[in-house]
Amino acid sequence: MPVQLLGRALAFPPPDQAERGVVAVGGDLSPERLLLAYRSGIFPWYDEGLPILWHSPDPRCVILVDRLHVGRTLRRVIARGDYEIRHDGAFERVLRACKATPRAGQDGTWITDDMERAYVRLHALGYAHSVETWQDGELAGGLYGVSLGRMFFGESMFSWRPNASKVALVGLREKVAPWGFRVIDAQVPTPLTLSMGAEQWRRSHFLKVLAAELAHPTRKGSWAQAEPELVP
Repeated sequence: MPVQLLGRALAFPPPDQAERGVVAVGGDLSPERLLLAYRSGIFPWYDEGLPILWHSPDPRCVILVDRLHVGRTLRRVIARGDYEIRHDGAFERVLRACKATPRAGQDGTWITDDMERAYVRLHALGYAHSVETWQDGELAGGLYGVSLGRMFFGESMFSWRPNASKVALVGLREKVAPWGFRVIDAQVPTPLTLSMGAEQWRRSHFLKVLAAELAHPTRKGSWAQAEPELVP
């Protein structure tokens, strides 16, 4: 199916018909369009200076909350209390750290200035969240993403100190497991997520599970609270 050019209408073509994972091009990064994208199993991913590309890869990388692999070394790090885990304590700092931290095999970042502004807006609206690892009062690593229903859509992570991003992922699991979350969307595989038990699902299966998890209310608002507001 040819890649569809988006106009002003708030709509996406069916993601299960996307070839090579690209669903559409163009549109905008308004909160309404971004939330619709995530509810449809789609996310933006593009480089600065290019049109917005909307993706729904096949296969889709996911982490099952109850199968997150925590290795012996990481268990020792957590047991020693090397890091403190916080939620939504420094969202903008985490996003900007993800944007600025160099990554092996990548030239630059896909987190454009427009993307940064868009996710800051989603955070202000209570849909985007960060999990941070702190050491001696300084930010050491973390991750951010979007949460709807009982799904967390991971966007990016960074680590400035050993194991800091892995500890943040464990912190995410500990936050969402009591709320009944079963799946963390990791989008595409990375060595880190695969080492922690990530699986690759057929897109059709991912979309089916996504629909079921979105039937639950969303925990909107700051995750620094013990029980954020539940909204449809």
